[in-house]
Parts: sequence; C-alpha cells; structure tokens
Amino acid sequence: MPSDAVLHQAAALCLTYPDQDLVARLPLLREAAPQLRGFTDHAAVTPVGELAAHYERVFAAGHRHGLYLSRWRDVGTPRRATLDRFEDLYRRHGLECDGGRPPDFLPAVLEFTARTGDTGLLTEYRGGLERLRARLAGDGTPYAGVLGAVCATLPAAYG
Repeated sequence: MPSDAVLHQAAALCLTYPDQDLVARLPLLREAAPQLRGFTDHAAVTPVGELAAHYERVFAAGHRHGLYLSRWRDVGTPRRATLDRFEDLYRRHGLECDGGRPPDFLPAVLEFTARTGDTGLLTEYRGGLERLRARLAGDGTPYAGVLGAVCATLPAAYG
C-alpha cells in the first residue's frame, strides 16, 4: 500500500467514533502514519470515555464540523442524488456501501480512497475539507491535524 493509502486508512480510523478498538490500534497507527502523531499521541493519553465525549461534542449532528462531504458543497442539490453518485462510484470500483453510514461520510470516503487509490472525491471536496480543517483548528481539537494530513496528500487547490 502506498504511503498515502496508509495515511487515508489511518485517518479513516481516527475519524470514526473512538472505542477500545481504536485505542488498541493507536501504536500501529502512530507508526504507520507519523503525520497523525498529534492525534494518536493525544488519544493514547486520553481515557476512551473522554475521547468519545469529545468526538460527540465536535461532530454532533448539526454541528459546524460535519463529517458528511455533501454538507460542504452540494447545497441546493438533493442529498439523495449526491449519495447515489457516491454509491455508483463505489460500485464501479467493486465496493458496496455497508448500510451503516451514508457514503459521503468522510471516514467511508477515506477508506474508499485507501482501497482504490482514487482520490477524486477527496479532491472534489477539498475546499470543504480545508474549511472543516480550519474550523477544527480554530476550536483547538486534535482532529484538525488529521484533516491537515489528509489535505496535504491532495493536489493543490486552484483559484
């Protein structure tokens, strides 16, 4: 797996709801994706209950740090159309959505990118990812470093 793919997979794990499985994987994530050490080092010394409470505060539904990419760009487009487009792209690569989270959930997109090498969705939504990163940084959360590392793997924004 190329280093960007490893980073994308590791970032997907870091951006999902924290639990004991994440805590158990932190040493591996720390070594596999050194760009995420700010987050992994923080998570390693923070009790899982505190990590979960912080995640809920930061990414709660309707909060300004939404992890659903369609929220960042597709205003005015029916959400179902956007989700269908994501699902179609996944299917073209031989992947199916598992029915848990919508396909525009950033960890799902990162996992898709890690598995396929197709950075098209991340690149398409780069502006939104940058805005999310800036908001997270402004609020002082270690999740900002995760978004920063992901954005650093993408081509430079135009304009």
